[in-house]
Order: sequence, then structure tokens, then C-alpha cells
Amino acid sequence: MTANLFPTPAVTAPSAPPPASPSPAGAVFYPEADGEPLPDGQHQAPLYRAIVSTLEIHFRDRPDTSVNGNTFIYYEEGNPRRHLAPDCYVAFGVNVAALLERNTYLLWEMGKAPDFVLEIASESTAAVDTGRKRILYAAIGCGEYWLYDATGGDFYDGPLEGGYLGNDGRYLRYPLHRESDGMVWAHSPALELDLCWIDGRLRFYHPATGRWLPNFTETTDLLAAERAARQTAEARIARLEAELRRRDAAN
Repeated sequence: MTANLFPTPAVTAPSAPPPASPSPAGAVFYPEADGEPLPDGQHQAPLYRAIVSTLEIHFRDRPDTSVNGNTFIYYEEGNPRRHLAPDCYVAFGVNVAALLERNTYLLWEMGKAPDFVLEIASESTAAVDTGRKRILYAAIGCGEYWLYDATGGDFYDGPLEGGYLGNDGRYLRYPLHRESDGMVWAHSPALELDLCWIDGRLRFYHPATGRWLPNFTETTDLLAAERAARQTAEARIARLEAELRRRDAAN
């Protein structure tokens, strides 16, 4: 029998806040952000930027796929107080143009929850990530929920956890593998990628191609190298053409 992703905490449902006040035109405003900095920005921001940029590059040729992080997912129409802000999410089969225009994810407009959600551990968010957020992500139908702890387990129970939404509305754990070199990994069917914790970093491995996904820096370096090689080749061709023109003129 598959174990729950985390022990189910005793959570009391929060009391409903007063309804949001609509604008004079009757429309409800859903802010892109709450104006507050990340609780542990110095720790989390570099990690989520690396993760989001890597997945953005990987899925860039899929026009119906949204990869984003630290943006609001609103899950109750008419109530902008009901929102979540995962460190990273991936949603397949959605209207990306509408998401880019709003820079927010309105669940009732997208017609579905994200397929993949990941939270990054920090001292101030760990309890919420393993408690209230886990319950809410399951309630709105996020297909997979992942937890990544760069410290290796100071904030969560371990470096990496991943689970899928079962028929009972709870997340069930994916098998976790530990290698002799210290790497910890699990497979995400939603992304068709392996998530690998390596010395505190989260890397993505594509088993179908047998390759690691390049991160933003690696991709930038690769593009720069390709551009330099192309410029060198173009310069060589230009020199050869100039030499041929010179010879033609001499004849």
C-alpha cells in the first residue's frame, strides 16, 4: 500500500474572510503580487529562479504549456483573498496568452489546476508547505506535489519528496531512490523527467534522451559558443569569397 506523502496533520479549516469588495464596474481585481518580499528571499529566490528557468527552456516549444513561479494561483472566483503562490508550477493544455496578459492563474478561467507544483523549503515556510498548502493543492486538483529541501532535510524530513493525487484526494508518494554518490531522485510522470537532488541542487534528467536539462547559465554558455562558432565560420567564408573575387579580378 502506497504511503501518504506526509502524515496528515490535524488542520482546522480557516474561517472564511469577508467577501472581496468589487470595483464600481462590478469586476474583481486579482493582484499579481501582495507587495511583500519572499519570506526567505535570499535562500529561496536563487533556487526557484534556477528551477523555473530550466523548465521554461525545456518546455519552450510547447505553446500550451505554462511554467512559472512565485505568482498567484486564485482558486475561488470573486475572492482575491483565496490564492496560493507556489515556488514553481507547470500547467499543460492551458491558454498561455491569457496567463501572460494577467500574470496570474485564475483556476476557473484555465479550467484546470497545474499538473505539477513544487515548493522550496525554508525555515519560515516548511510547516505551511507540509500542512495547509499540501491540503489546498490537493483540494484544487494539482496533479503532483513536490518538496525540495536544498539543505538535505533541515526543514523537511528529507531532501526531496514527490507525490501524485490519489482517488481519495490525498497525495501518494512516488518511490524515492538513493544512489551511492549521495544523489536522491524520483521520477515525475507529469513532466516525464527525473528530479535529482545533488549536493543541494535540484537538477532535471530526461530519461528518454539520457541527458541532463541545461540550466539557464549552461544554456546561455551553449548559445554563446554556438554564436561564436557561427561567426567564425561566416568570417572564414567571407575571406574565401573575397579571395575568389580577387583572383577573378586578376584574371
